[in-house]
Amino acid sequence: MKNLKLKSARAALDLSQQDLADKVGVSRQTINAIEKGDYNPTINLCITICRVLGKTLDELFWEEERS
Repeated sequence: MKNLKLKSARAALDLSQQDLADKVGVSRQTINAIEKGDYNPTINLCITICRVLGKTLDELFWEEERS
């Protein structure tokens, strides 16, 4: 499942995928894969991304249940 919340939060801070990758210490391809839903990041990486973007884990990574 695509992570549009992550992409939106990143864009709101005017950060490119490369900018975010540099700040959290991963490759741009990793950020791209997370946003596309192709990669499930570790909890530590999730927390680091949240800190950089000023969001909570729930705000960026919680998936709402579908009815």
